[in-house]
Amino acid sequence: MSHTVVITGANRGIGLALASLYSAQGQNVFALCRHSSAELAALNVKVVTGIDVATDTGIANMKQALANADIDLLICNAGILRDESLANLNLDTIRAQFEVNAVAPLRVVEALQNQLTHGAKVAMITSRMGSIEDNTSGGRYGYRMSKAALNAASMSLSHDLAPKEVAVGIYHPGYVQTDMVNHGGDISANESASRIVGLIEQLDMNQSGVFRHSNGQILPW
Repeated sequence: MSHTVVITGANRGIGLALASLYSAQGQNVFALCRHSSAELAALNVKVVTGIDVATDTGIANMKQALANADIDLLICNAGILRDESLANLNLDTIRAQFEVNAVAPLRVVEALQNQLTHGAKVAMITSRMGSIEDNTSGGRYGYRMSKAALNAASMSLSHDLAPKEVAVGIYHPGYVQTDMVNHGGDISANESASRIVGLIEQLDMNQSGVFRHSNGQILPW
C-alpha cells in the first residue's frame, strides 16, 4: 500500500535523495522546495515550488498545495548552514538560521498537524552540532544554537503528537557530501537517505523523541 510522504527542501542533497528513494518505493511523494531542479523534475513525484518554509507566504502556499492530502510521513529537511565565530559574530545569519532551521519546521508541523493520519510519522533532520554535550570545538554559533532549538521543539512535538500516536524521529544525517558543506562529507546523500529511511521504517511510539545518528547510534543532548 502506498503512503503519502511530504518532504521539505527536496530539490537537492538529502531531500532529493529521500524523494528519490520514496518514489522508487512507489510512495505518493510531495516534494516541497523554493525552486525545483533538473534532478527533482526527473523523478515521479509531485513537485511543489514556491515553498520557503521560513515565510508566511511559503507556509500558505504549502497549506494550499497539500489541502486535500492525508499525510502518513512528514519529513522536515529544509535547512541552512552559515558560519560565525566569536571574532566574527554575524547576528543576521544567526537569526536566519533560527528562522529556517528551528522555527520553520515547527511552523510546518503546526500547519499540517490536522492532516497527519492516525499513526503517522514526523522526521526532523537535525544535526549532532545541536548537541551541547558533543560540542568540543566551539564556533558555528547560529547553526549549533538553531539545531539545539530544533531538538527541543522536536521533543515537545513528540509529547504533543502522542495522542494521535504520531511518532517523531530526530535524525542527524551524518557528515554528508552536499552543497551545504561543499561536498566535503564522508558519506553520500544517497547513503544517508537510505539510512534515514531505514530508521523511519523502525520508528514507533517507543522511539518517539529519540535523537539518533543515521547509523542508529543514540546521540547525547
